[in-house]
Amino acid sequence: MATIETTIELRAPLDGIILPLEQVPDPVFSQRMVGDGLAIDPLSQLLKAPCAGTVTQLFATGHALTLTTPEGVEVMMHIGLDTVTLKGEGFTPQVQNGDRVEAGAPLIAFDADYLATHAKSLLTLMIVTNGETLSGLTAASGRVRGGVDVALTLTLAQQSHGEAATAKGQRATSEAIVIPNPTGLHARPAAVLASLAKQFESKITIQRGDDQANAKSLTSVMGIEIALGDKVVLIAEGPDAQEAVDAIAPELAAGLGDEGSRPAPAPATTEPDPAKAPAPRPQSGDPNLLLGVAASPGLGVGKVYQLRREEIAVPETGDADPRKERRKLDDALDRAKNELEALQTELKAQADAKKAAIFAAHQELLEDPGLLDIAESALAKGKGAAYAWRSAYTTQAERLAGLKNEVMAGRAADLRDVGRRVLGVLTGQPLEEPRPPPGSILIAEELTPSDTAKLNPAEVLGFATVGGGATSHVAILARALDIPAVAGIEPRALELPNGSDVILDGGQGQLRINPEPSEVARITAAKARLAEKKAADLAAAFQPATTSDGHNVEVVANIGGLADAQQGMRLGAEGVGLLRSEFLYLDRATAPSEDEQTEIYAGIAAALEGKPLIIRTLDVGGDKPLAYLPMPREENPMLGIRGVRIGLDRPEILRTQVRAILRAGKGNKIRMMFPMIATLDEIRSVKGLVEEERAKLPDTDPVELGIMVEVPSTAVLARQFAREVDFFSIGTNDLTQYSLAMDRGHPKLGAKADAMNPAVLSLIAQTVAGAAAEGKWVGVCGGLASDPQAVAILVGLGVRELSCSVPAIPAVKAEVRARSFADCQALAQQALAQGTAAAVRALVPLDY
Repeated sequence: MATIETTIELRAPLDGIILPLEQVPDPVFSQRMVGDGLAIDPLSQLLKAPCAGTVTQLFATGHALTLTTPEGVEVMMHIGLDTVTLKGEGFTPQVQNGDRVEAGAPLIAFDADYLATHAKSLLTLMIVTNGETLSGLTAASGRVRGGVDVALTLTLAQQSHGEAATAKGQRATSEAIVIPNPTGLHARPAAVLASLAKQFESKITIQRGDDQANAKSLTSVMGIEIALGDKVVLIAEGPDAQEAVDAIAPELAAGLGDEGSRPAPAPATTEPDPAKAPAPRPQSGDPNLLLGVAASPGLGVGKVYQLRREEIAVPETGDADPRKERRKLDDALDRAKNELEALQTELKAQADAKKAAIFAAHQELLEDPGLLDIAESALAKGKGAAYAWRSAYTTQAERLAGLKNEVMAGRAADLRDVGRRVLGVLTGQPLEEPRPPPGSILIAEELTPSDTAKLNPAEVLGFATVGGGATSHVAILARALDIPAVAGIEPRALELPNGSDVILDGGQGQLRINPEPSEVARITAAKARLAEKKAADLAAAFQPATTSDGHNVEVVANIGGLADAQQGMRLGAEGVGLLRSEFLYLDRATAPSEDEQTEIYAGIAAALEGKPLIIRTLDVGGDKPLAYLPMPREENPMLGIRGVRIGLDRPEILRTQVRAILRAGKGNKIRMMFPMIATLDEIRSVKGLVEEERAKLPDTDPVELGIMVEVPSTAVLARQFAREVDFFSIGTNDLTQYSLAMDRGHPKLGAKADAMNPAVLSLIAQTVAGAAAEGKWVGVCGGLASDPQAVAILVGLGVRELSCSVPAIPAVKAEVRARSFADCQALAQQALAQGTAAAVRALVPLDY
């Protein structure tokens, strides 16, 4: 059927200069949390209608209104920033709610001189708040005349002739409905209502007296706080208005599937559409065996404990005075800080520095200026403290999720964690720590870092999560705590009853349900053998990692500071293969000085007692810029200015760090390594910069230079790169996600991003071959170096250094000693011939 493309031209509501939303100094607008549109720096003092329409919302304070076009497009105009706090002073509305106006009609007069001295900014916004009605939006630029020049051109979503003919004028209204839900339309029934409403094209509104809410918006419905016994009506406008009312009204009257009512036909209570079913994921074929991804090795035999948390519902609006809501938020932040400080003190008293550091980082997050800016902006627009805070931390957490750098990627989960803590204080629903009974195997959709850090390995024998992967922050923490864990487990694990017997195999990534007594006995015996092996590995931790036929491999540590280096030395580390220098740059207002860096690098080198220290230069990106290193937002930060590219783009940062490393290298065995090298031009530019700085410091010792192999281009051209540097270190986490085009933090793909994929192993083999041709050595510093199933394969591929997590050092050294080099080489060739990561892992079964 033929289609109609309709465009709407919106004239400038003011005389002034058009600016893109990105330049608005308010994250709620600049990040398009309200909708898309433009800003105008005004040169006149009368807001005019950009088109014909109806005034559907005039704010009581007179600083903003929404105009709805005949086509249903909602255009919000907001004069100035944070002007709601002026409580109407300086504004004179020329219209009322319900008025129909023509293009160019006066809407609001305002006193620009008063606003200039009392408001944050005079910038005026024109934004389409229901962007789903559009298929395109084009903004003009430069100077415009109010009521005359076209500022925005909107293209409506296409409709067929039949739809267009019926879309106009169709309106249906239900009979009055009495809400039967004991606690009103809280989160669960509101979500069911929104899900039902979204199945229809029509605009659907739920109305109680003078209050209205968009039935397709969960927060909008909860925002008008519909309670038990309230009378409401449904109003639908559009091509299927009557069908929508006929379908939704009975369900609303019946309670929307809430407790005590009949189930509602929403996705949570019906069979999914077969056409939308996901592709089948690997399954064992055994109904009693659930598959996932190995996240932390070890065995656990225990009883299921399902960890579930109800989502906290919050009203959108708060007190009419934003200052009162701000005080509520300040009080909640202070209380949360006190709670975190108490937890940190308790853990320090238990000599558990790693766990304490997590809560110290959470305290810092509570003071993050970007987070507080978003919350303050929402408060100024009349939002409640809880709603503003939830919007702020969820927005920032989504932005952080899936970042390349594992130190910062883990902060997305940290932010959700600390955000929920503050939200619990604001709503009177404090964050409860998981309290599983002794002998539990935890099952959860997701665990936060705080959840994990508070687990007691003597009580929690293991955990499995539906989300996440082997390189997630929680998985890394589980390995540090020596708790067996499986990530990406089959979702049916969430259906297991509490108290049922299970066996969790963290090394194989499996969860066995309904085990036979004989199987339990076998696993119990295997656990005893593992404990014996762990003790033996620890006892032999200071023996060299030499194969049975005399081939030596250097086993070193990945560290993030002096404490890690000291712990690594106690566990037999032969040096440090990766010092993540980001710890010096994060959570501060200015960059670390040259002297500060020199002192810290030299201190770590001294702790190693002459053993080698490889320092990776700063590795951050445009997706999480440093406060003192502002960077523009990038459409795809994973492929943008990050790693060494920042050093080349902002050389003052790199030059300072290079000088510090050169100075610290005097008398110490220090090497310098550069991240995210993808082209020969990049490494040549970096080498030139290092030589310039070396020339300024004649009283320094030579420092070897190396690069991270994290992108396929570097592996493919390994021989050419080997002519430029002294060594390679392969970052398998990033090499895996760039090779497989899978974000390791992605909730659906993270579990599939396995570095044992033969494609990744082939790139490692290419790297080793290219380096060997030029007489250079190769190490691995990614997560694969800590994987007991991967050690022999990496050794067989020719890797000479394994840089692993500190707790894994004794086990990795033992794995090297367990085979001959010839056996490792044969195993590596077998692995390269396989087709999947699972097939490769099957070549190296775990010994239990």
